[in-house]
Formats: sequence, structure tokens, C-alpha cells
Amino acid sequence: MTEYGAQAVGLRKAFGAMVAVAGLDLDVGRGEIFGLLGPNGSGKTTTIRMLTGLLEPSSGGATVAGIDVVHSPEKVRERIGYMSQRFGFYEDLTIEENLRFYGGVYGLTPKERRVRVKEQLDRYRLGDRSRHLAATLSGGWKQRLALACATVHHPALVFLDEPTAGVDPASRQLFWKLIREHAAEGTTIIVTTHYMDEAERCDRLAFLSRGHLIGVGTPEDIVKRFGLPSIEAVFVELQRRDEADLGLAS
Repeated sequence: MTEYGAQAVGLRKAFGAMVAVAGLDLDVGRGEIFGLLGPNGSGKTTTIRMLTGLLEPSSGGATVAGIDVVHSPEKVRERIGYMSQRFGFYEDLTIEENLRFYGGVYGLTPKERRVRVKEQLDRYRLGDRSRHLAATLSGGWKQRLALACATVHHPALVFLDEPTAGVDPASRQLFWKLIREHAAEGTTIIVTTHYMDEAERCDRLAFLSRGHLIGVGTPEDIVKRFGLPSIEAVFVELQRRDEADLGLAS
């Protein structure tokens, strides 16, 4: 029997007459790196907000780490980590203070916090800078701290919402190495990105267009399905179609 990190069945969200997500069916395996792609306005953010328990679906349902997002959204949030391009930490705290703070937010005991903070400092190579204020860090180091904060409680699933926007190529490469390590340990990763070279590093991809799921599969599967030479070409074509449908094409 397949063990799912996340599963959605008929997941739908409407805001009045506007349907943001239309009957989404999705299975994400445990330990899978799963890319959620699509042009702006395709429904990615709304989908993530429903899967994290922050937004109640209009209909349908989903489970994340085996927990129902409709009936137990607060329990879902205990089992997940979330990281966005805005880096969710406090710049007036040091690296170590941020990790201790998030350990407390996620309910770790003082003993667990001490152990996990040391683990994160070592794993993310932050130990030498542990007393540096977060505000003084470069983009790549801030990215590393944000991921360390999001995973300090050993979540079952981590949402990464355009996590490498604005960081240099070397930092992006290290970031994906760390993500692969987490996935190898059984952590499910759901990532949104506008970097198509990163999309190609995902185990599987789901493409959304105007709230509809229009393709799921490995990067190779997606390219074959659309008959285009690359994932980037698929993305550009979907954006062109959406703009044409909205009358925005030049």
C-alpha cells in the first residue's frame, strides 16, 4: 500500500464566482520531492494554503501527513514546516535564538530544543555564525537559516514556496543538496518555483493552469505529454495560453 505524504480529493476553492482551484486530485508520496508549477494566478498559492490548513476548502478534502486538513488544521500545522522567499524568521535575533524560538513555537521541550538546535547548526553549517544577528546575513545564509527554522521540529512534510528567489547559484545548489537529504530521510517536500532547472530536480511535477490540474508526472513525462522540448517551454506555453484566454496577449 502506498504511503502518502499528502493527498487531495476533489479539492476546490471559490471566492464568489471566481474559482481559484477546481476539483484538484493529487497524490504525493512520502519522501517525494514534488513540484507544484504554473503561471501566476494558476492556483498554486491557494492550493498550498488549503494543504497547510490556513484556508478552508469550498468542497473536497485533503490529508497531509495522514491528518485531515478540514477537520484538524491545527494538527496539520504541527506536522509541517513552511518556508517562503520572504524568509520567516526574526532579523533582530541571532541564528541560535531564532532556532530556539521556533523550537518553542513547534512545541519542543527544553531538552529537545537543545538537541535540535545543535543538530540544525551542524547540519546547515551555521555553527560558526550562531551568534550573528539574522539581519546581517547574506541572502544565501538567510535561506539556510530559514530552512533550518522550518525543519527544527523534524516535520513530516515541508512546503517550500519559491524558496530560492534572489539567492546566488552556489547557495541554490547547496539548498537542493540539503533538500535531497531531507527527502532521503522520509520527509515529503512540496515546492513551488519559477526556476525551471529546479523543477527538473523534482521527482514529479504537477502543472496548474487557471485552477485546473492539467498534467502530473516526472519531468520527462511532462515534456512528452505536451510535445515540447523542455519544462521551461511547457511553462511558457501555459502562460501564453492563460494570457490569451484573459485577453492579455500582445
